[in-house]
Amino acid sequence: MKTSRIALVTGANQGLGRALAEGLAARMGPADLVLLTGRNRDRVMAAADEVAGLADSRARVEGRVLDVTDTDAVARLADDVAREYGGVDVVLSNAVARLLPQDSQSERADEFIDVSNTATHAILRAFGPVLRPGGRLIVVASSLGTLGHLDPRLHHLFDGATLDQVEYAVESWRRAVHDKTAAEAGWPLWLNVPSKVAQVAAVRAVAAERRELDLATGTLVASVCPGMVDTATSRPWFSDYSQAQSPSRAAAHVLDLVFADHVDPALYGELVRFGKALPWHDGTPPVEQDLLLTP
Repeated sequence: MKTSRIALVTGANQGLGRALAEGLAARMGPADLVLLTGRNRDRVMAAADEVAGLADSRARVEGRVLDVTDTDAVARLADDVAREYGGVDVVLSNAVARLLPQDSQSERADEFIDVSNTATHAILRAFGPVLRPGGRLIVVASSLGTLGHLDPRLHHLFDGATLDQVEYAVESWRRAVHDKTAAEAGWPLWLNVPSKVAQVAAVRAVAAERRELDLATGTLVASVCPGMVDTATSRPWFSDYSQAQSPSRAAAHVLDLVFADHVDPALYGELVRFGKALPWHDGTPPVEQDLLLTP
């Protein structure tokens, strides 16, 4: 069977990533292919079989093992997809490292940064060039990714930065965490804030270079905030998650952006939440939250 459209989801074994894979399989057609990826082979293959077996799945679903922190592996998968299928139509970068409130933020920094940021940079670099015209390249981030959540001393590192400059800023932050100079430089103790800002800044950097051609071909590069989602990763952080969305509900908002008939220029390159762009410079550094977390 000839494959029409190709979609790829990272971090798709469970939670939001799994729901995104399920939604893609339901909304795409029998000639389309959803590549469900994750690090653990057994879990990836089991998840792919389960998604393919759902009553409303229409597209084919295949599992691919991918450690998103391995930049060479990400590049190889992009090359494989380009060679086998001529490119990719949808890329949803969703991998996240689970962090618990009692965890030491500094001790978990490398893992968290590698999964959230090193992986995002690798996905953008590897899959951007093989994204077909009219495609969608979306990084799942958070409303914490707006620049105003950082100390103003750090804004120049990310505002208007290139992808190389964002990557340099992330590595400077990583070194500061290890050198125990992060707080003095203005970096918050909560890893999630600079991580999300850097994710959004990386997307903005790539989008700035591609904007004219992408808008002419109906291609979308953006980051997305799915809102509060009731998952094993988010539950430990909230005493009241009664207003949280199910993964499938949150995925629907993201997929509405993926399957929109046209690309709204106002959303291109932006952090999108529930169909609207969040202002890049908004936000307030979450000092009070920092005080509640283990350094």
